Amino acid sequence: MGVDTARLEKFRTLRVPIDGQSLKRLIDAGLTWLRTNKETVNALNVFPVPDGDTGTNMVLTLQAAWNEVKDSGTRNLGEMAAMVSKGALMGARGNSGVITSQILRGFSRGVHEKATLDVQTLVKAFGEARDTAYKGVVRPVEGTILTVIKEVAIATEAALGSAKDAIEILEVAVKAADEAVKKTPELLPVLKQAGVVDSGGKGLFFILEGMLRYVYGESLETPTMSVQPMSAMNLQGALDEVEEGQDYEVVVDFVPTGELDLGSFYGRLEEMGTSIQVGEGEGMYRMHIHVPTENRYLPIDYIMGIGTVTKVAIENLLAQMDDIQKSKQIQFTTVEPGQIAVVVVSPGAGISRIFASLGVAAVVAGGQSMNPSTQDILSSFENLPTDKVIILPNNKNIILAANQAKEVTVKQVAVVPTRTVPQGLAAMLSLIPDGELDSVAEKMTKALSAVKTGEVTIATRTVEIDGVSVKDGQVIALLDGKLVISAESVEQGVMELLEKAEADQHELVSLYYGEGMTHAEANRIADIIVTKYTSLEVEVQEGGQPHYQFIISIE
Repeated sequence: MGVDTARLEKFRTLRVPIDGQSLKRLIDAGLTWLRTNKETVNALNVFPVPDGDTGTNMVLTLQAAWNEVKDSGTRNLGEMAAMVSKGALMGARGNSGVITSQILRGFSRGVHEKATLDVQTLVKAFGEARDTAYKGVVRPVEGTILTVIKEVAIATEAALGSAKDAIEILEVAVKAADEAVKKTPELLPVLKQAGVVDSGGKGLFFILEGMLRYVYGESLETPTMSVQPMSAMNLQGALDEVEEGQDYEVVVDFVPTGELDLGSFYGRLEEMGTSIQVGEGEGMYRMHIHVPTENRYLPIDYIMGIGTVTKVAIENLLAQMDDIQKSKQIQFTTVEPGQIAVVVVSPGAGISRIFASLGVAAVVAGGQSMNPSTQDILSSFENLPTDKVIILPNNKNIILAANQAKEVTVKQVAVVPTRTVPQGLAAMLSLIPDGELDSVAEKMTKALSAVKTGEVTIATRTVEIDGVSVKDGQVIALLDGKLVISAESVEQGVMELLEKAEADQHELVSLYYGEGMTHAEANRIADIIVTKYTSLEVEVQEGGQPHYQFIISIE
């Protein structure tokens, strides 16, 4: 870091008290630096699938915390920290976001009733953050964000006797977080196998480092990241984050004339718009940005000056969002007072319609790369005319947020830990609306073991995991969350996946085709399945999910 020594010396010599307003500025700095490096965190995905959303989840969680405090004028540290905790709790998305919210909740406990932050209070707050985060996870796993906050707490506790001020404790915390992140592959073998560090831990490091960079007077806008693979770019996720003034989405494929200076490239794009993503593949770059109407041609003109443009796409975001809202108009089951209402998380309009036909009362849009927040889940059932609710998360990265929603409502809520859409559909067949909540939830949970889940998508990077060698851009297939196949075509991936799943020993295969797959192509592959497995019943349904050509249920 290039420290602004004069600024830092002012902080220290004047002993500027770190009060509620100071904490607010630090939260803003942590959020800004995390957002700047969001795609670095997103790219740290163990499996080469287009699900890298840890950075996005942590940004949206911290953004919710910032929204809670941005207009607050309180100078009381404890009061400000409590507001930060509340905002993060309700805005938490994904496992990484939920754990981040628990870290902030613990920090808030550590500074409760404190007007300003001193060395002892900050050390105590990091300790409370560690303890609360670990308690919030049923089975804590080392080599994750939990390890990073634990190492931060240990290091700051060791510095308690020698640190002169809270800034020095923050310096210790950032160094400890950095070292802990680097060690995560040694603690979690799957990280070492994939050649990455833990994404959640890296996100926490960026939050703390952003706070320190603010104290040092350093820039929070220039990313330290390298570009992501083009196949990993989450343009649907960018659409989900449309803000006021973002009228058009511009995507440009280009070949730079010389070496691309990523820092200046980002800096120039930030003058034009937001939601910037840059991907690279075999010398070709893809730039994505959201811009106001008057700027819609600026990115194209700029890129033409630094390279050769090969493809341009401009979409009206407001029209796209209108289409999305129309697709959400699905008729759900009317729930009577005293009955059980089921709320499901669904990644696509087609899958939502299927859930509606099975009797769900509400759908929360979400899935891979678009995890809903605690507040999103809570809002889906708070106004339903019953106090008995069952939540089906249908994704392993949404279970924690669902449980957090359960904890902050006065209604009776049970979370059936469905990790996939097929598990959610299987659970719905055990619904008894007039039954007893715990009994019905138990039956739904038992139904999960009756179905296997296959997923077919495109690899986002080259890697070898679990003995499967994968090249960027290849078709890959997962069986119950485990990478089992790399293939040269979707058809090959589906057929080899079914073989791995021992489809000949099952009765029904349901193919839910995604937004990038046509009904005709899905039917063609279904015909091939029927030809090979003559005793197997095969159904084809429109799923509408992004990223995944097929979600497959095997029963």
